[in-house]
Amino acid sequence: MKLIIQIPCYNEAQTLETALQALPRQIDGIDRIEYLIINDGSRDDTAGVASRWGVNYIVNFRSNRGLAKGFMAGLDACLRNGADIIVNTDADNQYEGADIEKLVRPILEGKSDIVIGARPINETDDFSPMKKKLQHFGSFIVRVASRTDIPDAPSGFRAYSRDAAMRLNVTNEYTYTLETIVQAGRTKMAMQSVPVRTNQELRPSRLMKSMADYIKKSVFTLGHVFMMYKPLQFFVTIGSLIFLCGTAVGIRFLVYYFRGVGSGHIQSLILAAVLLLLGFQTVITGLLADVIASNRKILEDVQYHVRRMDYDGVRMTDKDSEKGAST
Repeated sequence: MKLIIQIPCYNEAQTLETALQALPRQIDGIDRIEYLIINDGSRDDTAGVASRWGVNYIVNFRSNRGLAKGFMAGLDACLRNGADIIVNTDADNQYEGADIEKLVRPILEGKSDIVIGARPINETDDFSPMKKKLQHFGSFIVRVASRTDIPDAPSGFRAYSRDAAMRLNVTNEYTYTLETIVQAGRTKMAMQSVPVRTNQELRPSRLMKSMADYIKKSVFTLGHVFMMYKPLQFFVTIGSLIFLCGTAVGIRFLVYYFRGVGSGHIQSLILAAVLLLLGFQTVITGLLADVIASNRKILEDVQYHVRRMDYDGVRMTDKDSEKGAST
């Protein structure tokens, strides 16, 4: 059983070694632990720090591609290097490295495919009151969308089984955290949460430049997730609201019309017609999007089997090479 711990990095030379030192060297049930760094276009000595520390693999981007791209590139590299379990953690030492054992234990016991570390958000002094509320609200929205009970959806401290990692896709460029939970919930992957500890903040968050920026990007990401994985519900809800507004305006016009003063409210009739048509078109868009989503499910299943042949083929080749070298 091989575990690879991956760490996305962007200009993390000051904190990376601290995070690496906290990682476990052995875990009961794990035969081998390796470490992988995604150097996301860092302009400092991040790659040098990782290399000198003894990281097994370094994925290098020439330019900064963002957390979501880095996360997926890390999964690809881990799978190609034979990982049975993949743990994702942060380079700023936000999470307690010793708690990685808590993350992998349910996967080792065959109880789960994805395990997400739940931070003590209310007790974390580094989080402002507004950020705490936004974290809880975002997690609530994700729970509704994914039909899961994950309490800390934005947490990046996670463990994936090999099979789960091969099924994941991330389409937005901001973060992978919310979308992967919705996708896992929609495909009925076994997923659970475990409480984890956090360390004192070593640097400001790179994802949240400001509260306004965080809210804007989070709202956009959640809207994108709903449109991708709940298109019928998303568009029908919006279309129904628009249609109801049009109906209300139309009833208002009819009231004036039957009172004999309808000629002075033609604008209401025009607005009602526009809203009714717009609401109807939005519902039709939802039906079309739902058909597209059904096709995407088929494509994702095909992609999973292609990935399985690709990654498992690489792993078998590596094992054969090791056997040949030993003889």
